[in-house]
Amino acid sequence: MPNANRGSVGFQSSEFEQQYDRPSKSQLKRDMTALQKLGAELVAAPSDRVKRVPMPEDVLEAILECQQITDHEGRRRQMQYVGKKMRTLEPAEVAVIQTAIDSWHGSSKSETAALHAIERQRERLLADDNALTALREKHPELDIQHVRTLIRNARKEQAEQKPPKAYREIFQLLKSLKKSTTDSQNADHPHEHDDEEDA
Repeated sequence: MPNANRGSVGFQSSEFEQQYDRPSKSQLKRDMTALQKLGAELVAAPSDRVKRVPMPEDVLEAILECQQITDHEGRRRQMQYVGKKMRTLEPAEVAVIQTAIDSWHGSSKSETAALHAIERQRERLLADDNALTALREKHPELDIQHVRTLIRNARKEQAEQKPPKAYREIFQLLKSLKKSTTDSQNADHPHEHDDEEDA
């Protein structure tokens, strides 16, 4: 019996159009890998930070459970489960999670830059006495005698290759000074805004 469909226009119908509309296997694999990576970043992040990311409850539970597992094989299996859960998310939900993770990275970069700036300031204090004068001008409340003692002890530690106790104390001191300056600046912003509104 001749095939009724042979040569007919039926084969040019939507079944072929749908086939071309579907993502390729390589694209699907890339998407799955990206979601798996996203899940891994969530698992690696502190749990209190993860809890603040908007996501379905079952996905959050899978991530938090994975964070608790220390056994290598058990963690590997749970990571696969996290990846499976990530693949159930809608594109909009994935976008929200990605935005949150991107903001973490931005925050981490700025924090790292700030720490590097403190480290450079500490090196200047150890290398140049004028750096201490400049620091005192910025922070008149500073116990200058205490800082001089720390600098002298840190130089001695380096010369005698002793544990860097004073060296670390200088870092913590500079870090607290920076924090107090930042907090003071942040406290001033609302007043500046009020002034603008009154103008």
